[in-house]
Amino acid sequence: MAPKPGETVSDPACGTGGFLLAAHDYVVKHNPNLTKPQKTRLKEETFKGWELVQATARLCAMNMLLHGIGSQDFEPIVVSDSLAADPGDRFDVILTNPPFGKKSSTTIVGEEGKVSKERDSVERGDFWTTTSNKQLNFVQHVKTLLKQNGRAALVLPDNVLFEGGAGETIRRKLLHECDVHTLLRLPTGLFYAQGVKANVLFFDKKPAAETPWTKKLWIYDLRTNMHFTLKTDPLKREDLDEFVQCYGVENRHSRTATWSEQTPDGRWRAYTYDELISRDKASLDIFWLRDDSLSGSDNLPAPEVIAAEIVEDLEAALEQFREILGDMAEPVSGANG
Repeated sequence: MAPKPGETVSDPACGTGGFLLAAHDYVVKHNPNLTKPQKTRLKEETFKGWELVQATARLCAMNMLLHGIGSQDFEPIVVSDSLAADPGDRFDVILTNPPFGKKSSTTIVGEEGKVSKERDSVERGDFWTTTSNKQLNFVQHVKTLLKQNGRAALVLPDNVLFEGGAGETIRRKLLHECDVHTLLRLPTGLFYAQGVKANVLFFDKKPAAETPWTKKLWIYDLRTNMHFTLKTDPLKREDLDEFVQCYGVENRHSRTATWSEQTPDGRWRAYTYDELISRDKASLDIFWLRDDSLSGSDNLPAPEVIAAEIVEDLEAALEQFREILGDMAEPVSGANG
């Protein structure tokens, strides 16, 4: 994302502030000769985060303070539900990993004005559509928070890429109104519970236009035939080196695919806007690499890797069943049980 001095950076679901601190460290490391006004701005005007949980927000504020961010006159962390309203602030860069879990008990009612039967509804005229899916609402919220030509990177689960209904509406709107240029498909267990697959979606906000802003979506598949475990074989920074090189931070408009019919194992390829919107539900859940585990026993991973993946999948399933049970146990007003 390469944040620059003078740019504002936000995380609307900041937790203990990891993304904000990483952005701060990046600016300091890559700009060793900051002027005094630039240093003051970096400390007091650059970063802003929202966190729902009071104790987590306190940890975040302490982390920020230890890194020299914030002052008596500037508190970078807001304790509130960031989805509840448009705060009015706009940012150049947004980095966020929205909370993953059960669907929110709050439904956001978007511009279409569909009436919701959920217990709590929040009116957001800046949202495209109505959903109680937190991750889909964060996609809409981030679009609101960006300045014109601002850029965002969101960690999202697979369901955001293929879910129908509100998911399809949001993807089609996003592809049209923003430049959705990059998708990084990650292996399981990095950001979420084991077994839940994560992605990083990169897009830039653009001014209103009749023609779609997304021309090509470049996808990097770091998932197929990649086997990482948290303990024995964790993902390392160098595992991302090829993606960073393919991304082309200095000039992402001169990208070159590593996939072709002659190089079918290439992990980097592009899809045009027309190809994307013609897919069923405008799904962005796209993969093309052959899964070695499905093509014969000779290509199977080691037994301990298979066993670890089975354990991860079972743990993820158990966690999801616990959330379903929790939802079923919550009393609904007007219901008998």
